[in-house]
Amino acid sequence: MRTCILHVSDVHIGARNAQHDPEVERTIAKLVERLRPELVIATGDLTHRGRRAQHERAAQLLRELGTPLLVVPGNHDIPYSFPARFTHPWREFERQWETTEPIYSSADIEAVGVNSVRPSRHQSGGVRGAQLQLVAERLLAAKPGALRVVALHHQLVGAPWRTRKRPVARRGHVLAGFVEAGADLIIGGHIHQAAVSERHEFEVVGGQSRPVVISIAPGFGQPRPRRRGEARGVMVYTADEQRLDVETYLWNEGDWNLRARRTFPRGTATLQEV
Repeated sequence: MRTCILHVSDVHIGARNAQHDPEVERTIAKLVERLRPELVIATGDLTHRGRRAQHERAAQLLRELGTPLLVVPGNHDIPYSFPARFTHPWREFERQWETTEPIYSSADIEAVGVNSVRPSRHQSGGVRGAQLQLVAERLLAAKPGALRVVALHHQLVGAPWRTRKRPVARRGHVLAGFVEAGADLIIGGHIHQAAVSERHEFEVVGGQSRPVVISIAPGFGQPRPRRRGEARGVMVYTADEQRLDVETYLWNEGDWNLRARRTFPRGTATLQEV
């Protein structure tokens, strides 16, 4: 049996210059109805300035999809003003979602959210050793054959178009930690550009090493609609015990259109053997 996950990121509710199009929100609900994902994952920047009304509107948008949710914060989801940014950075986010590091567990999916936001940094993020340990403990509890997913805001693979946004701090160390924890799929956002890669494509590892797919979603919102190199779209992951399909849907001409698909093997098999 195949399971499906819809991945949205960088909604940016409340951006002053954004092109707000109610049709985008209506048609994402239709896409959910058509795909019937088991889980929707949102990897941060739900809001543009971390204000209560923006968090409320973003939560309403996601909850109206009628699907289980796993939501982690982005660097725009905390206050921009001092001292709130440091005294209670997660207050409004947790008012809606209770925790910044959620878990979703079923027979087919074990998903772990990681808070990579650091209030002392405007753009870059980090993941601590204690967080890596928690990911390992949670993924260890996955049901046999379940797709093990790690979700965070900051990217772990490079952007296809130039970007000044740095990846998560100590990227190699963090990626190795997630791989060792048993992750099959690591997803993020932050750069508003789609990027998908499997670790064998950029790391020298043995042919029998377990594949791990890293995926970055384009932005769902468009806080800077005229900025070159920032796409508008969502990612869809469909998996069974043998393969993982990664699809990119982009917003174009009033609908979400499938524009790309990549297929990866699960386990030690190659695609020729699947």
